[in-house]
Amino acid sequence: MAESKSLRKPVFTKVDQLRPGTIGHTLTVKVVNTKMVLQKGRADGPQVRQMRIAECLVGDETGMIIFTARNEQVDLMKEGTTITLRNAKIDMFKGSMRLAVDKWGRVEVAEPANFNVKEDNNLSLIEYELEEEIWKLACSTQKLLLALQQIQQNLLVAPPNKWWR
Repeated sequence: MAESKSLRKPVFTKVDQLRPGTIGHTLTVKVVNTKMVLQKGRADGPQVRQMRIAECLVGDETGMIIFTARNEQVDLMKEGTTITLRNAKIDMFKGSMRLAVDKWGRVEVAEPANFNVKEDNNLSLIEYELEEEIWKLACSTQKLLLALQQIQQNLLVAPPNKWWR
C-alpha cells in the first residue's frame, strides 16, 4: 500500500544569499534585461532542434545576478516579467557567479511582484579567486590526512585480534 507524502513548502532564497557552488534554490525574481548569446541549429536540416542560450539579468529587492537561460527558458525571459526559479544552482563562469536551472529544475512565469530590483548589488560582477577554493581543498585534505594518521596509530596500538592468529 503506497503512502501519500505531503509536499513540503519551498523555502524562498533572496539573491543576496546566493553563494558559489550552491544548489537547490527557489527564487522569485524580475527580469531586468535579456541578451541572446548563442543560437545554433537549422530548421531546414535533418536536425530541427535549435540550441539557444541567453544571459538574463534578474533580481529582487536585495540584488541582481545573471541567469543563463537555455532553449525554451529563453522564451519566458522578457523584460519586466516576474519569474519563479525552482531548484536553481550557481555555476561559476570566468570567476563569477551565474544562476542556472537544469533539467531537474523549473522556470515559471509568476504573478507580477511588487518589489523594485536593487540594481546596485550585482553579484555577477564579484570575481571569486580560485586560490580560495584551493586553500579550502588543501585544508580539507590536511584534515583527512590527520584523520588517516590517527586511524593508523589506533590500529598499531590496538591489541591484536585473536581471530588473526
